[in-house]
Formats: sequence, C-alpha cells, structure tokens
Amino acid sequence: MNTSDLNLFIRIVETGSITETAKQLSVTPAAVSSALKRLEKKLDIQLLIRTTRQLRITPQGEQFLFHCRQALASLEQGRIAAHQTQGKVSGKLRLSVSSDLGRNTLLHWVEELLDEHPLLSIDLTVGDSISDFFLDQVDMALRYGKLEDSSMVSFHIATMSRITCASPSYISKHGELTHPNSLKEHNCLLHRRAGHLLNSWEYAGHSGSYKVKVHSNRVSNDTDIVRKWAVSGKGIAYRSQIDVHSELRSGQLVRLLPGFESPPVELNLICPSREQVSPAVIAFRELLRKKVAQIVS
Repeated sequence: MNTSDLNLFIRIVETGSITETAKQLSVTPAAVSSALKRLEKKLDIQLLIRTTRQLRITPQGEQFLFHCRQALASLEQGRIAAHQTQGKVSGKLRLSVSSDLGRNTLLHWVEELLDEHPLLSIDLTVGDSISDFFLDQVDMALRYGKLEDSSMVSFHIATMSRITCASPSYISKHGELTHPNSLKEHNCLLHRRAGHLLNSWEYAGHSGSYKVKVHSNRVSNDTDIVRKWAVSGKGIAYRSQIDVHSELRSGQLVRLLPGFESPPVELNLICPSREQVSPAVIAFRELLRKKVAQIVS
C-alpha cells in the first residue's frame, strides 16, 4: 500500500476538502481524488462520502484513519531508530511552546539543535493556550506547571524562581518596592490564561507569607506582550526566571522585592505517549536541561 496515499487520506480528513488538500500540496484536485480512489479500491471500502457541498468520513473510514495514523507513526519511529543506530538523530519535532519562551529564548536553542543534527526538522507552534495534541498536531509541549493527565509522559526540565521586576524608568518614576503589599499601589502587568486572570501574586519572607491581589490597566493572553510592556516601563511583571533572564542581565529589567521569595514554577516537556519519545525528543530534552540549568544557576 502506497504510504503517500495514506498520508494524503489523513490530510484530506484534516482539511475536510480535496481542493484545499490539493492547494496545500501544490497538486491538482484531480490528482488528490485519484489517489483517494486508488486507496479505496485497494481497501475495497469507501473511506469518504463526497458530495458537491461537503466531504464526510464513513464509519469504516474512521476506523481505518485510526490504524492509518498508527501505522505511519510506527514507520516513522522505525526510520528514526534505523538512523539512530548510525549515530544520527533525524525526523520532525512538532513542538508547542509558550509565547514568550518560544519567540525569544527557545528560538536560539532550536537553531543550535538543528545545526547539530542536520537531518532533524522542527514544526513550532507558539502560543499560551493549552495544546490539544491531536487537534494541534504536535508531538510534545513545553509548559509550566505540573502534569495533570497521568496518561501522558512528562520530563522535568527545571524548577525555577518567579521574578518580580520592572524597568529602570518605571522604578525611577514610581519608586522602589519594600514590601509585597506595596504592589497594590502599582500597575501590575497581568497575564490571562485559559480565561483565568493571574492576578494573585504570592511571596514569603522573614515576616510571613503574603498573597497579594494586584491590579492593572494592561492584561494580555500573550506572555511576550506582558514582557514587552514591562521593558517599556508600563508596569511591574511577575514572570518565571527563564522568561526575563536576558532582560535582567542586560539591565532592561530590575528585580524587585529581593528579600521575598515566590513559589517556584516547574518547566516540563510533555509527550502524549511513550511512542512519541523518539531519539529526537531525547536530544531536545537534554539540550533544554543543559541550557535552562545555565540560566537557573
């Protein structure tokens, strides 16, 4: 059975259109339709119901789609394993990563990984929403926080501090902070994740623990925007150590409340199953651990 036809069938189901599939692959709709007919003839079943207005998968098609994806994934794993025996890391890494981390720090690390492994390719999805591994077509996600779904595989990358920081211009205009409760008098730049506003900032010091509900005139679901607001002097940010390490080192941001510690945050690399843990994933995991350890230390 032609694996190209199998990949084409999957693509048609994902796009829901023979015309759109042909456009994405730079081929004619007739060529796509012929490949689908060829596959159906080989299987002796109808995979898709085609009408002038819509394309609908049959029950038999749904069953075959599941096994088709598994078969192609198994072939890919076999190809990767064969290269691995020669000391090569290859294949495609489909990675989902948070906005700030993906657009800034991680981008340089990806280039280093690709330079070291020229047979490797990467498909990067950037955004702060929680990834659906099936719908978003990603193999792994780099995310903060503990893994809630025990059926997935999680690799711990690092545990790091949360940093309260602001630009020198903001500090010069509004003054230094001496206590977490002082945050109530300042503009605190806020991140909204999955509809939840992260406006409770936590601290612990010699005098006790504090949970401060802060306020802002700027809220975004994009962490990269929150960081840029902080650099431009619009307010105070509450970010993980890795998100602002470059700006702290360059002096664009200054750490506030050094006498108070915030709860640490975990950074994890998550895969939906063991089958996704390829040599390429392992190589990426080790690079992450090495790079993040340099920042945390």
